[in-house]
Amino acid sequence: MNQAEKAGRFRTLHASCFVIANAWDAGSARILAGLGFQALATSSGAHAGTLGRRDGHVTRDEALAHAKAIVEATDLPVSADFERCFSDEPAAAAETIRLGAAVGLAGCSIEDAGDKGQPPYDFDHAVKRVAAAVKIARALPVPFVLTARAENFVRGKPDLDDTIKRLLAFEQAGADVLMAPGLPDLEAVRKVCAALSRPYNFMAGIKGKSFSVPELEAAGVKRISLATSLWRGAMSGLIDAAREVKEKGTFGYVERSMSTPDLAKFMRD
Repeated sequence: MNQAEKAGRFRTLHASCFVIANAWDAGSARILAGLGFQALATSSGAHAGTLGRRDGHVTRDEALAHAKAIVEATDLPVSADFERCFSDEPAAAAETIRLGAAVGLAGCSIEDAGDKGQPPYDFDHAVKRVAAAVKIARALPVPFVLTARAENFVRGKPDLDDTIKRLLAFEQAGADVLMAPGLPDLEAVRKVCAALSRPYNFMAGIKGKSFSVPELEAAGVKRISLATSLWRGAMSGLIDAAREVKEKGTFGYVERSMSTPDLAKFMRD
């Protein structure tokens, strides 16, 4: 598929509930595609981890190059986690949308909060940022899917009413998909989905707050992303295996691991 076909396919997927799998490099993208996922996303936290950094410490150029590598690894549509789109200012943040489309993305997200650890932007500024991003997205030659995120529950402001207010404003500004990571329970998910007329993305990956696909679908969720959870799962396997060698001097993990030829079946020549 060309970019326009991928973007159209990505938009169509939101008609029913689906899981978008977050890859952290071209190899993981190939594996996830081979396992049958229909769309991929990047993860800012996982990407930062591959560079030996913490989330929030990746440049826009690095994020774009990372997204391009994942786009080119498979024929699946890819949506990028661009955090705050690398600027507090609406116009500069919106420029990230144009640059993302230029590397072949079918969509991306924009958050309503600044650097990690900072509280959400004030309401009016947050809406202006989404509106500016929507304006750029609508001018693109492909049906780019823009996801607007309300960060309250992961930025120290667990206010469901304010979260819904923000999501509704982002929806009115033209965002295609809405997202609010960290919702505490399924009842909160149901309330958010009921308030919106456009698709809601639930972020799985938080302990105690990651519900099953059937439960989320019943609550009204249309897209389920996995954030850093697959990367964390892979890194957990690395740490367990390395500790076994370092602390016990044994190699039991080898017997539990896939063989190199089996992994190679997912890769290109």
